[in-house]
Amino acid sequence: PAEPAMVLRLKFLNDTERLARVRPGDTVGALKRAYFPGQEQQVRLIYQGQLLRDDAQSLAALHLAHNSVLHCHIAQHSPAPAPAGPHASADPVHAALNVGSLMLPLFVLMLAVLWYFQLQYRHVFTATATTFLAGLTLLFSFMAFTMYRR
Repeated sequence: PAEPAMVLRLKFLNDTERLARVRPGDTVGALKRAYFPGQEQQVRLIYQGQLLRDDAQSLAALHLAHNSVLHCHIAQHSPAPAPAGPHASADPVHAALNVGSLMLPLFVLMLAVLWYFQLQYRHVFTATATTFLAGLTLLFSFMAFTMYRR
């Protein structure tokens, strides 16, 4: 005997709704593939406040009834795959370069080079340039200490 079809209401963040005809034996993954082709990895389905993480779980196991509401969130970018082991982050394809962590050493290096040139080539630096360099160093030092004091 064929399972009776039921209708689920897919509700989006902008309050629009879409009806999905499914069978209780269908899985969460099958629902995503059928109604969000090509976006399966970006779609997050939420039922009664719970994120449906397991794509292999059947809709019957979730106790979905006819006209149940599934909240849908579609991410703009696909989530990064989670590292599989302790050495997975060493993979250059999946390891993201954190440029923010390089900013402090870069500024320190730039200030050190500017101070070196100011001390070695004093005749090139005007009083205004030296004052500006000192002010920039004080401002940077103040900002660095307030950020890293937390």
